[in-house]
Amino acid sequence: MQKFEVTILGCSSATPTSKRNPSAQLLNIADRYFLIDCGEGTQMQLRRYKIKFQRIGHILISHLHGDHYYGLMGLLSSMHLLGRSADLHLYGPAPLKEIIDLQYKYSETRLHYNLIFHPLQNDKPTLIFEDEKLSVHTIILNHRIACTGFLFREKDKSRKITEVLPMYSYAYCSDTCFDERVIEQVKEVDLLYHEATFMDDMENRAKETYHSTTKQAATVAARANVKKLMIGHYSARYSKLEPLLLEAKMVFSNTVLAIEGEKYRIDT
Repeated sequence: MQKFEVTILGCSSATPTSKRNPSAQLLNIADRYFLIDCGEGTQMQLRRYKIKFQRIGHILISHLHGDHYYGLMGLLSSMHLLGRSADLHLYGPAPLKEIIDLQYKYSETRLHYNLIFHPLQNDKPTLIFEDEKLSVHTIILNHRIACTGFLFREKDKSRKITEVLPMYSYAYCSDTCFDERVIEQVKEVDLLYHEATFMDDMENRAKETYHSTTKQAATVAARANVKKLMIGHYSARYSKLEPLLLEAKMVFSNTVLAIEGEKYRIDT
């Protein structure tokens, strides 16, 4: 059976803690490696969990708040220093290319490999990657700055007319306030990752900062009829995560916590 699993590298919100790193996930679909967001310290997390980061072919950055991309330059540079020659595809907001170009300009660095940049649209869901096995679309989110999630869907794997093989899907909803428009975009996915920065008693704070609460994330999962919900992007105010899980389960019972180092199989 081909793999379809996500490894959590970072699950904290803006401020890292001694136990939690900023956002980053590694998605392995049939040995295609996709890095989703790249918060500070991501390359160290890849090493810690013995993931060969030179196998990463695609990096997707949801938006330009630092906790989602401050680890990118270090990772790109390490790939360069370690002799990478394979093409690397980078997807992110258009200004990200300017940020990268400026840093390489003043450090007088020329990468040994081809970094192919794909600017993301932020006005409508768009197909950004497709091959014979997989498609990836953006999910339009509602945050303080332009922000996109990512929807990964396997294509039909049947080889015979009589075969019935399930096609798995994963939706990554990065920073967003509760927005009913997201529900339609993630309908019936096998696993939905949705940020849950705050508990329900902080709903006003969530609204002010364009984030979601545990119950709001669970409401999206319930109304979208997804199979499983994974919450993450926890505020540093929470040293214990069990209360967030219990609160989400009140609305959507099949909820799990994003825990660093854990692998979540989508094809089971």
